[in-house]
Amino acid sequence: MLSPAVASPATPTPLEEIAAAVDHIGPLHGLPAEDRLWLARHGQEFMAGPGDILFEEGAPAEHMVLILKGEIHVRRQHGGPMALFIGRTGQMTGLLPFSRMKGYGGQGFAVSPVWMLLIHRSLFPEMLAAIPSMAQRVVSALLDRVREVTRIEQQAEKLTALGQLAGNLAHELNNPASAAQRAAASLLAALRANRANRFKLINLHLAAEQMSSVEAWEEKVLARSGESLAPDPRSDAIGFIAREESIRAWLNSIGCGGAWEVAAQLAEQGVTTADLDELRGFLSAAEACISLQYFARYLRSARAAETIVNSTARIFNLIGAVKDYSNMDRAPILEVDVPAGLDATLQMLRSRMSSVEIERDYAPNLPRISAYGGELNQVWTALIENALDALCPGVPTDTGTPSKRSLVGRGGGDRPSSAGWGNRGRLRIACRLEGEMLLVEIWDTGSGIPAELQERIFEPFFTTKAPGKGLGLGLDNAMRIVRKHRGHLSVKSEPGSTCFRVRLPLDQLQAY
Repeated sequence: MLSPAVASPATPTPLEEIAAAVDHIGPLHGLPAEDRLWLARHGQEFMAGPGDILFEEGAPAEHMVLILKGEIHVRRQHGGPMALFIGRTGQMTGLLPFSRMKGYGGQGFAVSPVWMLLIHRSLFPEMLAAIPSMAQRVVSALLDRVREVTRIEQQAEKLTALGQLAGNLAHELNNPASAAQRAAASLLAALRANRANRFKLINLHLAAEQMSSVEAWEEKVLARSGESLAPDPRSDAIGFIAREESIRAWLNSIGCGGAWEVAAQLAEQGVTTADLDELRGFLSAAEACISLQYFARYLRSARAAETIVNSTARIFNLIGAVKDYSNMDRAPILEVDVPAGLDATLQMLRSRMSSVEIERDYAPNLPRISAYGGELNQVWTALIENALDALCPGVPTDTGTPSKRSLVGRGGGDRPSSAGWGNRGRLRIACRLEGEMLLVEIWDTGSGIPAELQERIFEPFFTTKAPGKGLGLGLDNAMRIVRKHRGHLSVKSEPGSTCFRVRLPLDQLQAY
């Protein structure tokens, strides 16, 4: 069904000219003149100007379209600005014989003056009888179109997966990077303060005995937290506040400046007023004040440096996880440690697991398998993301969208997140040997997959997600990768318990 903006020309073009233009249609090139004249006589000639809407998304497709001149774009209304299809001069498109196309997949509009010839579907049997070679030409065009649409959809799916990975990684890197930045700023401030304070410390002219006593006192205080300078997490909050207030009062009593800053650092280290009284036993008030200011800034600097070390180690671990996940700098076929690949995938998706209980159940001493490591990680990503979407269907995430389970059978995704876990869903990853196969199980406590859909979820382009949110290729791609490894992928589901099982052969000769 064409838009009213598409109209026949006021003066019809001579049939010979239309037939000559039909010869420039790629799939019809070389068609005998009498066959091209048949198309010109039985087809409907239409014109459209730039910007004219040719058809709307979802409108019934009833014509085979021969684009004699101009360019047509077809865009999905709900799929973003990406052009789904671009038709140019010389293309045969629209509804073709033998095609199962029912309606237009997007809105079509002209981007330049368009001249086209339309053949109505009611004429297809007569056309195939009158033009013997048309069947082969149409089938070739259909195959080309399927390959092109599949390529576009797969590219979009890969871009979506890349966006999800980038979003998860950015989320994970943000926390340690922010912590390192704050710690560096704190360290810089403490170093600058101690630089200004160093002359006061030198001018104290402490005796050797006093210096030894101060050093012993500091070593005793530092030993309380072992190798870490972080405060004891088991400390009572009220007790900590009371200790800090008592230290601040003690410092104010000797006229020590910056008591609020010094008291906080000493309290975190577990210093008490009894310790301060001990220090006053061999230092004057002024000497104690300057020494405590310097010591407190040392504590602050040491904690900041420790935070930087821990944060950068976390960043380094994340980079290592990305390399493990993507198998960078390695051959395509590897001796793959499957549990390590599962852990790397979980780390990539960690930002989406704040409300999910994770359980790992890996059998010890599992053998490595010969496989395409990067492709196997795509399988784990698809299955774990599907489980996470099922566990948290109503919770918006940075990259997540409802799974094939979350929009069916439960009223648009408003379903319990798990059975028996309150608001926390449970994700269980198991890996063990089963005969001559390595078995990976991915369990979740979501609402389950309806029985009538369990066979369809692996079909390409089958999805229950909102338009533009999913292309239905994730599980299809996982199935193809597992089959490539001569393995098997299956699902068993009931309300509150869904399990995807992946079986992979151990013997390299079986897989390749």
